[in-house]
Amino acid sequence: MTINTADFNEAFQEMYVKLNTWLDTFILNIPNIIIAIVVFLFTLLIAKYFSKLLQKLLRKTSIQISMRRVLGRAIAMVIVAIGLFLILGILDLDKTLKTILAGAGVAGLAVGLALQGALTNTFSGVVLSYIKNVKNGDWIKTNGYEGAIVDVDFRALTLRQKDNNLVYIPNKLVIENPIKNFSATEKSRVILENGVAYGSNLEKVKELTTQIIIDNFDVPETPEDVLFLYRGFGNSAITYEIRFWINSSSALEVAKAKSEAIMLIKKAYDKEGIGIPFPIRTLDFGNQLDKYFPQQQEV
Repeated sequence: MTINTADFNEAFQEMYVKLNTWLDTFILNIPNIIIAIVVFLFTLLIAKYFSKLLQKLLRKTSIQISMRRVLGRAIAMVIVAIGLFLILGILDLDKTLKTILAGAGVAGLAVGLALQGALTNTFSGVVLSYIKNVKNGDWIKTNGYEGAIVDVDFRALTLRQKDNNLVYIPNKLVIENPIKNFSATEKSRVILENGVAYGSNLEKVKELTTQIIIDNFDVPETPEDVLFLYRGFGNSAITYEIRFWINSSSALEVAKAKSEAIMLIKKAYDKEGIGIPFPIRTLDFGNQLDKYFPQQQEV
């Protein structure tokens, strides 16, 4: 196959002219490109400034911190979008802008279907940010996880568990499932279950246990705030339950109070001779053992 020199020169000439045209266009648009870069950087600065300004102004309101962050990010995104439209106009890309707007409907539908889960989490994050009883720092339990709320963003709710590990729960699951908030009230109730031996004086056990709680926990305003209830006849003990309040909404403080109560009750029971029996099982073989261990006859 032979290469036509004339055709090759013509094609090369056309490519050279096209490259010169592009270069001339680029040189002519250098001022616009510089202005577009300046506008872009200025837009980023303005977006960051207004985001921080809005969050600062919202601190004076009752809107929780997670919602303030969401609104700050939203206004920043709007400002950046406006800046991008201005840049397209500066670069004389009006036709491109019209094409983008024309295809926005179809693209939006496709993106919406592809990102359905992400959009659901985003909307759920906005809803969570409006819930006054769920805010940063609250100790909650949801979807089988328990911990303090660290952050609520457009994707997930972040919990810091008591072992300091972070759990990220999609906002959709948080919205659709129950949430137990331990920080919603000023006081928490400690519930302790125990049992005493059947030979114990039940009146004395009730009086002693109740007095231990009243003397060592500065919560009850009246003795009636400590509730002692016998629950039933267990296999090896008479079981009871004692409930009392503490001035804290922290799950950790509830656990500490329960631990302290266990130590105090055990110490007092040991001193008074009240037994806390462990499970006992009695095996009755009847006369079956005689087959294997016959009794020796006396001589």
